[in-house]
Amino acid sequence: MTIRHTVLVRFSRETDVPAVFAALKALQQSIPGILAISAGADVSPEGLQRGHTHGFTVDFRDAAARDAYLPHPEHQKVGAMIVAAAVGGLEGVTVLDWEM
Repeated sequence: MTIRHTVLVRFSRETDVPAVFAALKALQQSIPGILAISAGADVSPEGLQRGHTHGFTVDFRDAAARDAYLPHPEHQKVGAMIVAAAVGGLEGVTVLDWEM
């Protein structure tokens, strides 16, 4: 079953968000099992962002592909970049996965 990995981030104002998202999207070329990556800035008018400014999703072929992605060195590198750019480090990142 396809897995959607969803990440919400509170990026600091100094973050070069296009560079972070370019690095993220490049993972699709280097890590097998990634079906799609989508990323963007929050545009919701609801006011329920709780400080999150951006988000992205990574769709995986299955749970095994997601599980192989998590420890992959390229994912670890981009993940560290995201955490370093988030307000409060890991406190500025929320992650949810679900089956589609």
